[in-house]
Amino acid sequence: MSTVSTRPIAVAGVARAARVRRYGIWLAAAVVLLALPQLIRTGTAIAIMNQMGIAVVFALSFNMLLGQGGMLSFGHAVYFGLGGFIAAHVLNLAGRGTLWIPVPVLPLVGGLGGLAFAILFGSFSTRRAGTVFAMISLGVAELMAASSLIFDRFFGGEEGITTNRSKAPLLLGLEFTRDRQVYYLIAFWLFVSAIAMYAFSRTPVGRMANAVRDNPERAEFVGYSQNRVRFVSFCAAGFFAGIAGGLFAVNYEILTAENMGLNASGAVLLMTYIGGIGSFVGPVIGAVVFTFLQSMLSDYTGMWLLYLGILFLATVLFVPMGLAGVLMLHAPAWRARRIGRLVGPYLVTGALALVAAVGIIGILEMIHFVVAADTTRPTRRLFWVAVAPRTLTPWLGFAALVVAGALGARWAAPRAAAAFTEASRPAATS
Repeated sequence: MSTVSTRPIAVAGVARAARVRRYGIWLAAAVVLLALPQLIRTGTAIAIMNQMGIAVVFALSFNMLLGQGGMLSFGHAVYFGLGGFIAAHVLNLAGRGTLWIPVPVLPLVGGLGGLAFAILFGSFSTRRAGTVFAMISLGVAELMAASSLIFDRFFGGEEGITTNRSKAPLLLGLEFTRDRQVYYLIAFWLFVSAIAMYAFSRTPVGRMANAVRDNPERAEFVGYSQNRVRFVSFCAAGFFAGIAGGLFAVNYEILTAENMGLNASGAVLLMTYIGGIGSFVGPVIGAVVFTFLQSMLSDYTGMWLLYLGILFLATVLFVPMGLAGVLMLHAPAWRARRIGRLVGPYLVTGALALVAAVGIIGILEMIHFVVAADTTRPTRRLFWVAVAPRTLTPWLGFAALVVAGALGARWAAPRAAAAFTEASRPAATS
């Protein structure tokens, strides 16, 4: 009798603990967003964090389509770009005094623009699913790419349109003339958008989007229209993509047709897959990693797109759950307090894999140097060392690193896997 009476109390306690933990995570995220500019004061770092914030909102909006609704879109940047163009035009009108719209409201203007076009294009594209939907999204992307050259008064032709956020009316005396001030604006809309998208995933429509993704026929049997569920999810994703586009317009003060082209759509696809489409935090991790690599690698090598492509292929082939999925696989070991047992095997395997990666990168960079570089330059600086790609020695050296690292990683990987299995086993119960 006492066991039955205490069971609801225990369930309520578990639910309350989960709720407190969830609120704690959001509070910690808010503190981190507020503290980052105080900890990292360089202008370059602030600019990169601004890019990351915009990319996170964009990737989360795409995950509403792919991760939650199972809709693979090759044209999601259309709503990002159109929202940004509308926000930029409104900012120009505000700068001339035609409208009174301050800068902090512009991301919402972009979101409403993205929502309007999502309603337009989603009204027919969400009637289909799977490959047909993906092809329709690709067709919409090509349609808007052609329209950008036809309606040049709106899109600005090949040069795009420019704007100036410093001319907009002020709200509560807030100015956005520096990157640090823009960072806090992006952080605010990032936090609000992330909470809204997370809340949407917990609504009945968000839950039914998962059901339609997994089994659309069964969703129809319980009384839900799969077309309507996809349409609502599509419109919500377009709205938040438009918010990201509005943030982009405020941050960069320029938009071109490339911002809604296939390259931008491909970039958000890479972000989401690298981070992992199986969890809410996956696109966040993917957007941060992708933006960091894009910003840093482009300064050191002209082959950075190749490395991002290799990272994407490795993710799809070996860790299809993404980086977030890899982290979640270690949750049992963390709860069992055995995560320390994995440090040694992981360090050994990671170090050997890094040796092989250094060798592969060195060979690729030397190939690029020989094929594309100026023939008057005899040396190329790789890993803080000057090498001569037209001589045999560096090729042999990097090839040796590849062989040694690959063989070593092949030897160490089974031991790391065995350590992971041991650390993840359920705890013995008495």
